[in-house]
Amino acid sequence: MSKVALKIQDDVVLHPTQEAWVTQTAQVKPFPITVPLPTEDDLPSCDGVPMETQRHKMQMDLLIESLDTWLAQRQDGYVGGNMFVYFSTKQVRNQDFRGPDVFVVLDVPKRERKSWVVWEENGKTPDVVIELLSDSTRETDKTEKKRIYQNQLRVPEYFWYDPFNPDDLAGFTLHSGVYEPLAPDAQNRLISQRLGLTLVRWQGVYRDVETVWLRWATLEGILLPTAREAAEQAEQKAEQAEQRATRLAEKLRAMGINPDEI
Repeated sequence: MSKVALKIQDDVVLHPTQEAWVTQTAQVKPFPITVPLPTEDDLPSCDGVPMETQRHKMQMDLLIESLDTWLAQRQDGYVGGNMFVYFSTKQVRNQDFRGPDVFVVLDVPKRERKSWVVWEENGKTPDVVIELLSDSTRETDKTEKKRIYQNQLRVPEYFWYDPFNPDDLAGFTLHSGVYEPLAPDAQNRLISQRLGLTLVRWQGVYRDVETVWLRWATLEGILLPTAREAAEQAEQKAEQAEQRATRLAEKLRAMGINPDEI
């Protein structure tokens, strides 16, 4: 029996339909066979290692929570954090798992996911990635991970931020396969063209901690609210509407008109 050599293109981003080539002898032409790829149920979803500090975890939650509120107005989209992103068989075989702190994907169905598996998402990779720098990850985030997001995942926009050093904020956009630095606008904001939003440094309180937080905002400068802020805003609007109705009723009564009969 002749030897069978299996060759898989495993150093590039995989897509849903993958073929491997089996060559038996020099006299037999290669023919395609389907290679079953692991699903998100087969793959580890996280490494169980907690984030660097409580503030790192809170910063991640703030970015994800506020964007969740924004995505609720869309029919599609996904935002995740601190979960693995799988993009090649070589990565899986080497257990070279990558988990961005925050990533956003547009034009995908809304559903729960254990991890992001590119070949289960019609080849879709993240549109935006944010890494939160720490003493142990700073060098990797600025070099190795940046190269992976640029060369393999081809993430259109990449940002990093240090929750303990707000000055260390940077953004990059992919042009002709190479990351180019994003320059802040006149308001010192970094604009995400993919999302039509901005990233701003905001001095305020989140979960009882006052510091400079990285937040999403609209191009008009309105912060994307957290769930709690959205509820508070809705309550304020309801109170204001009730106050307006009360003042109008008082004016009508002063004119001799019963507002209850209108």
